[in-house]
Amino acid sequence: MKNTAFTKYHIELGAKMAPFAGYNMPIQFEGINAEHITVRTGVGVFDVSHMGEFWVRGPKAFDLVQYLTSNDVATLFNGKVQYSCFPNNEGGIVDDLLVYKFSDVEYLLVVNASNIEKDWNWVNSNNKFGAELLNASDYTAQLAVQGPKALEAMQKLTATTITDMEYYTFKVINFAGVADILFSTTGYTGSGGCEIYMKNEDADKIYKAVFEAGKDYNIKNIGLGARDTLRLESGFCLYGNDLDDGISPIEAGLGWITKFVKNNNFINREYHENLKNYGTKRQLKGFELVDKGVPRHGYDVCDAQGFVIGHVTSGTMSPMTHKGIGVAYIATEFSKLNTEIYIKVREKLLKAKVVKMPFYKG
Repeated sequence: MKNTAFTKYHIELGAKMAPFAGYNMPIQFEGINAEHITVRTGVGVFDVSHMGEFWVRGPKAFDLVQYLTSNDVATLFNGKVQYSCFPNNEGGIVDDLLVYKFSDVEYLLVVNASNIEKDWNWVNSNNKFGAELLNASDYTAQLAVQGPKALEAMQKLTATTITDMEYYTFKVINFAGVADILFSTTGYTGSGGCEIYMKNEDADKIYKAVFEAGKDYNIKNIGLGARDTLRLESGFCLYGNDLDDGISPIEAGLGWITKFVKNNNFINREYHENLKNYGTKRQLKGFELVDKGVPRHGYDVCDAQGFVIGHVTSGTMSPMTHKGIGVAYIATEFSKLNTEIYIKVREKLLKAKVVKMPFYKG
């Protein structure tokens, strides 16, 4: 099991640790609900150093990224980030990812921790253009500082204005006395904030500075447990739960990152375009329970007669709305807003309804 540059701090603080994607990661510090509320109302810090970072450089960098990803890289400008996915050849998704554009000849791909090796092999095996590739995952650390007060707190550590940064943008700045820090605003919690990418050797200095700067805001460490409840409450997908090698982005409600425009000939484009044009048999939809209960991954979704019409991919009790919420792949004929469905919990059918996401805005 690998440690991150911050693992020692998590252990010192008594975090509940567990293996995740080959890393020894903190699941919770003071409790998932308390940590969730900290991020919704103040400032919370996640160690996300387990994420993968691939640099794509050279005169063919754009060609490779455009071919690999479903979104239209041509719309990016320097300093802009794009959410996208790697389609595979079987109609599913290799991974979802972030694309950072530094210039026409330099891009950064940020991928999920559990898929680093798979993604790296995929990118290399499809590099028919001869782009220059570098896997920087093992020597890059990352903190996600999230919450409505996050940017205000982090402004203390840089002379560059960051409090007015738009969602899904980035800057390379001097931060906490360290030069060339990648500072972005792509937040996976729905409560605003930033991500700070650094070299492992700068991690201690930056970690201490971040917590010193956040003292007046009651800054706290947050574990992966609250990261999951926060992203679900905000309607964000999780690879391995809501997305996988057999699910099209069209089925997953990610048509908005699947661009069928001229000169965007990404891998397996024709298959996904057919799904868009002719419809899908299932769709990923948000739901909330009407009856009391907590939906969980893997539970069956049924109609009123008890016939299975889908399955839950993510579910929890929302700490902010105090309702059972989840997302599920549901037969298309049951996927319209406010449709009554039932979640099978321990042989009991609990009434629910299809709702619009996010489940909570804040």
